[in-house]
Amino acid sequence: MVGVGHAFEADHLIAVSNIVSRRDSLLLAARDGVYWGLGHTTTIVLLGSIIILTNLTFAGSGYFEAFVGIMLILMGISRLTNKNNFARTPVVRYQKSFAYTVGLVHGLAGSGILVGSVMSRISNPFLGISYLLVFGIGSIAGMFLAASLLGIPFTRRMKISRNLRAGVVILSSLICIGYGSWMVYEHLLL
Repeated sequence: MVGVGHAFEADHLIAVSNIVSRRDSLLLAARDGVYWGLGHTTTIVLLGSIIILTNLTFAGSGYFEAFVGIMLILMGISRLTNKNNFARTPVVRYQKSFAYTVGLVHGLAGSGILVGSVMSRISNPFLGISYLLVFGIGSIAGMFLAASLLGIPFTRRMKISRNLRAGVVILSSLICIGYGSWMVYEHLLL
């Protein structure tokens, strides 16, 4: 349940909403959520296992969060500058690697904190890594659910008007840029 809840954090929802707004199929939006969750889980389990097994610490983990912020800014700018987003019938190409890569980067942010909180309660490394796997499965399920819900307005059956679709793309892109900028400011400049 903690993993499912983790999927609904603001930066995760902003990134996934930006990704699924490119889809006209609920199935493709849900797949994006699964691939995002798989990428996120891959980073958390790999980095977490390294931290658990080597007792390694990351002193400047704020840099990871700032990197996620930069990625959000770039995602938002990319959506705003892509003229295809504003076409009458946008051309949608499915690239699961994009959602997976965004998930990988998001897994960097907070991995050290997550592992630290796990290890403060679980001293057995095997159980700690098992917890990270179960957490990851929960975040995959949560992101599947979030992407499915966020993808509903963009399905063909909803038939959003061209102007409304353009407005949603602009709004989600600006939120992505704004939140990403705030993350960079908070973790690098404060």
